[in-house]
Amino acid sequence: MSSSESPRGSVGIYGWRKRCLYLLIVVLVAVVIVNLSLTLWLLKVMQFSSDGMGKLKIVEDGLQLRGRAMVLDALVASTIRSRPGAPISVDSSHNFSISARDHMGRTVSKLLLGSDHLECLARGFRVTDSKGEVLFSATRSEVEVGANSLRVTGGAVFEGSVQTPVVRADSGFDLRLEAPTRSLQVKAPQGVAIESRAGDISASCLTDLKLQSVAGTVRLEAANVFLPGLREAGKGGAPSGRVSQDVYQLCACANGRIFLAQPDAVCAADSDVCR
Repeated sequence: MSSSESPRGSVGIYGWRKRCLYLLIVVLVAVVIVNLSLTLWLLKVMQFSSDGMGKLKIVEDGLQLRGRAMVLDALVASTIRSRPGAPISVDSSHNFSISARDHMGRTVSKLLLGSDHLECLARGFRVTDSKGEVLFSATRSEVEVGANSLRVTGGAVFEGSVQTPVVRADSGFDLRLEAPTRSLQVKAPQGVAIESRAGDISASCLTDLKLQSVAGTVRLEAANVFLPGLREAGKGGAPSGRVSQDVYQLCACANGRIFLAQPDAVCAADSDVCR
């Protein structure tokens, strides 16, 4: 060997470094195999496919779920409907609420179904039939019942006015209209009819009972008309002959007040009776 040639050394990984590299490669291959196996197992268990996941299918206009679904948080959707011919049910352990928001994100309508109550937050509430006709409508200003009749079995208290063509009770029950602390007014543009086909009609008040006809007459038409409790004017002169004490004269004052007088006396009264 000539003195001009330089010594050459071998280049490579030897010894424990080589063994560590082989071990690392084996571990990485094992991890990749385990990861791929778990991925395939999850795909099989969750039933992933090109159409969706399990019973959840991806359709043209949304998602289709066959079976039951549990929603752990809020569900935002534009339309929720069931399959044709199948019902849809929503179950909640505490309460169930449906909200509608405007473009600013503010709640404009809300329906809350609680454990013992039902609340509706909206500007108006409307119930219609299959033809679209209003059965019940409620706003802040009025409540409208579009059905032919409204049946209230336990009675009702109204703070304002009620507009209806007919108010009647069921057969065999009494009808009672009462204002405990204020007046009760019944008005109609043409006429008011109060009729009892199988019973009595009673009207009572604390102060005055007024029957007024502006352009017509007030008619009392019956076989017997009783006016008990009328005041009796003082007796006139001495009675002539025998007169029955059960018969009186019916007299009227200038102001329209009716009073009784003795049958043989003059039909006149003092200021105490006519005032």
